[in-house]
Amino acid sequence: MKSQTVKGYIFAVLSAAIYGCMPLMAKYIYADGVNPATLVFLRNVFSLIPLGVLAYRQNKTLKIQPSALPSISIISLLGCSITPILLFSSYQYIPSGTATVFHFTYPAMVVIAGLLFLKNRAKATNIIAVFLCVAGVCMFYTPGAPLDFTGSALALFSGVTFAANVVMLSRFDKTKAKGFLFTFYVVIVSSIAMLVYCLVTNSLVLPSSLMGWGLCILFSLLVTTGAVVLFQESAFLIGGERVSILSTLEPITSVIVGVVVFNEKLGLRVLIGVVLVLAASLLTALYDIKKSK
Repeated sequence: MKSQTVKGYIFAVLSAAIYGCMPLMAKYIYADGVNPATLVFLRNVFSLIPLGVLAYRQNKTLKIQPSALPSISIISLLGCSITPILLFSSYQYIPSGTATVFHFTYPAMVVIAGLLFLKNRAKATNIIAVFLCVAGVCMFYTPGAPLDFTGSALALFSGVTFAANVVMLSRFDKTKAKGFLFTFYVVIVSSIAMLVYCLVTNSLVLPSSLMGWGLCILFSLLVTTGAVVLFQESAFLIGGERVSILSTLEPITSVIVGVVVFNEKLGLRVLIGVVLVLAASLLTALYDIKKSK
């Protein structure tokens, strides 16, 4: 397998692992009085300086081609603003596990979008992998959990907007802006959008303690400077379909954190879901290995 493809897979797995730990940190931050919308805003703002420094060191400039700004703005609004607002809002109506199931239908949406709009060839491996992913994530749903229409619609639409983000990300011409420079401008747009949203909805609630501020900064460095950059780079390297399939490793990380940190029980349904998602990821990787040979 080519080194760039290997790097793309590693980035995708690391991104999913960091995202999977996100609910754990968010739980402690929410306990300090911060709400989801404010957390999305702070996670972007606190990453601006480190991303700017890293972008300058990597590219020796912070300038990008003006023609790249419209695409970057759309990617930012879809992936870093609209998607988290929809997903976090759905938690007010349905359990987070149920919302996760609806949200993680987006790998299937990415494949379908590729077939319908990008004229991608239908690959049996990708279709099987997506089916395994969706079936596996569905196993994380708790039977009997409420299925409120509003919450379900919000979570499902968060999958739609994120799928659109992934498709645009994989089609972006990275010669115009790449690496930390690309993420730097994505975060600028998202920071402005989330600040406007928080002010308009009167939902800007800052941390009430020094510990809360520290957790928000750490959360920002791990998620925005870490997971977001890794996800975007993996999409550039291996494409939207593959990174979408690998991103379903995220709920597995959440399950592991729940078992290790909160002593949650690992039921048979969840275990089956873990196996199915892992099978989808392995199938995708093994197909690429075979193809490269």
